[in-house]
Amino acid sequence: MDLRADYAAAERRLRALQQCPQAFGHPVEGVDWIETHISWLLLAGECVYKFKKPLKLDFLDFSTPALRRAACAEELRINRRTAPGLYRDVVALVGEAPEGLRLLPLADAPQDAEPAVCMRRFDQAALLSQVLARQALTPAHIDALARHVAGFHGEAAVALPGQGWGTAQAVRAPVQDCLAALQRMAADAPDLAPLLSPVAQWCEQQGAALAPVFAQRLDAGRVRECHGDLHLANLVLIDGAPQLFDAIEFNPALRWIDCMADIAFLAMDLEARGCADLAWRFLNAWLEHTGDYAGLPVLDYYRVYRALVRARVAGLRLAQTEGEARAACLQEQRRYLELALRFTRPRPVALWLTHGFSGSGKSMQSLALVCQRGMVRVRADVERKRLFGLAPEDASSALPGGIYTVDASRRTHERLAQVARWALGAGHAVLVDATFLNPAMRQRFIALAQELRVPCRILCFEAPLDVLRERVRARQQAGGDASEADVRVLESQWAAARPLSADEAALAVQVDTTRSVDWERLLPQ
Repeated sequence: MDLRADYAAAERRLRALQQCPQAFGHPVEGVDWIETHISWLLLAGECVYKFKKPLKLDFLDFSTPALRRAACAEELRINRRTAPGLYRDVVALVGEAPEGLRLLPLADAPQDAEPAVCMRRFDQAALLSQVLARQALTPAHIDALARHVAGFHGEAAVALPGQGWGTAQAVRAPVQDCLAALQRMAADAPDLAPLLSPVAQWCEQQGAALAPVFAQRLDAGRVRECHGDLHLANLVLIDGAPQLFDAIEFNPALRWIDCMADIAFLAMDLEARGCADLAWRFLNAWLEHTGDYAGLPVLDYYRVYRALVRARVAGLRLAQTEGEARAACLQEQRRYLELALRFTRPRPVALWLTHGFSGSGKSMQSLALVCQRGMVRVRADVERKRLFGLAPEDASSALPGGIYTVDASRRTHERLAQVARWALGAGHAVLVDATFLNPAMRQRFIALAQELRVPCRILCFEAPLDVLRERVRARQQAGGDASEADVRVLESQWAAARPLSADEAALAVQVDTTRSVDWERLLPQ
């Protein structure tokens, strides 16, 4: 279907609308214009009007007003899940340029009127892509975002076996489509082929090898009606809190996906923008909130796919631009393909154990290390509470018998070992955050590292007893921490302390937490 004439006519009409502030039915001084590869957005007064381009691509069909109207209605539904205050209604453009154009409620417009989603306007500077660009995106923002995304995924509709979502075929199909589109684009850019070819080969091999894991993910309820386009330009700070918007409405196959595929987009986007540390902070925070460590084997596959998606989007914009803008699109496409290739390469794999009393700084200091080095961290305090259905910040005092029994400790360490095995097997370095004061527990994990043939190191976090007491008291007073250890627990740990064995000491790195920890100096790469 040749839609070039429809496309040109629609653009001319919207350009005319841009010059008609009276058509909007509310106070408008000037109208700003934003264009994406599939939409035109008019920013008018307190509202944004999002019009879908007359396009028919291999992954969407906006070729008729009826199809665009259905897509607008779906966009309203799915985005009200995360940003109900932003998505107001669907409206329609009627009349002809220049003086006859008007925007009406959808119910008052003819069926063939041009539909648009009406949104509450926000400051473009609040987009997380812009917040990051001016170096104002903080770790606190990332932590809040991880909590928000985890909550959204927890409430999202679950795909059922037989619906067609989440099968190996359903997972691999968009990857193959994306690669095919990029290969067609590479015909006009031969320098992209050396990047694309090994990535395509890796995707084919991994897609086949992961087929049983995809099935397990579906059976476990991890395939849900997600966002589908979770990158920084689709996230915004509203009243200081991050919100998701602009979920994929045009193709349910791109939205009914593994939750791990959803977060992989954001992790990839952060890394593409030079913020790998924030990417790993987000991943680890999301994992802590969801407990979905079983998804780690598919993370790299989805990170590669998401990089390919952005390379494809850059290629689509390429066809709509010229001059310097075209050169920028080519550069962006190459950058994403280089990132996809990097994601296919093995990383250093090792098992790291923390060791130290309550208040020694294990959790606080290790977070910086896992973010810098790209590790998966699993915390005993968090996983212990998860066993009892508690969130990390929940108090356990109301539970009969408590959660700090011998059996609970055994089950907690079994869980930590299981997560470590998953992550190491998936090619990730792992840090297990626990006191590890019990020699038997340390030996269990050292043996796991030996079994999997990966290096094992012990990070010994140290501080004087009076400092430990002060930290524990301060943590209890502040609240909101996963650890519930009090001074009594600390004193008990101190009294029962036993030194590392000679073999363990050979694996140990001493970390003095009474001063700032420089991981690059302490653990040069």
